Amino acid sequence: MTITVNWAAIDKDPRFQALHKRKTSFLWGLMIFSLIYYFLLPIGAAYFPELFKTKVWGAMNFGILFALSEFVVAWAVAFIYTHRANREFDAMVADIVRDAELIR
Repeated sequence: MTITVNWAAIDKDPRFQALHKRKTSFLWGLMIFSLIYYFLLPIGAAYFPELFKTKVWGAMNFGILFALSEFVVAWAVAFIYTHRANREFDAMVADIVRDAELIR
C-alpha cells in the first residue's frame, strides 16, 4: 500500500505555517545564543586575558572553567529544544498529520 501525501495542502495549512514560524524563530534564538556563547571564549581570551588567567581553584582558572561550561551550555540547549519540541511542536505536528491522514 502506497501512501500519498498532499504536501501542497499541508504547506498551505495555517497550522503548519504557524508551526514553521514558531519553530524557526525558536531555533534562530537558540542558534544566536549558542554562537554568542561559543565566541565569548576566543574573544574573551583575546581581549580579557587577565580575567581568563584568574585562578579559581587549584590549577583551574576562569578560562578552563568557561571552556568546560560550553559543554554544559550545549547540553542545556539540547535539553531546552527537546523539552519544547516534546511539549509544543510535537502536539502541533500530530494535529496536522491526523488531519492529513483523514483527507486521504
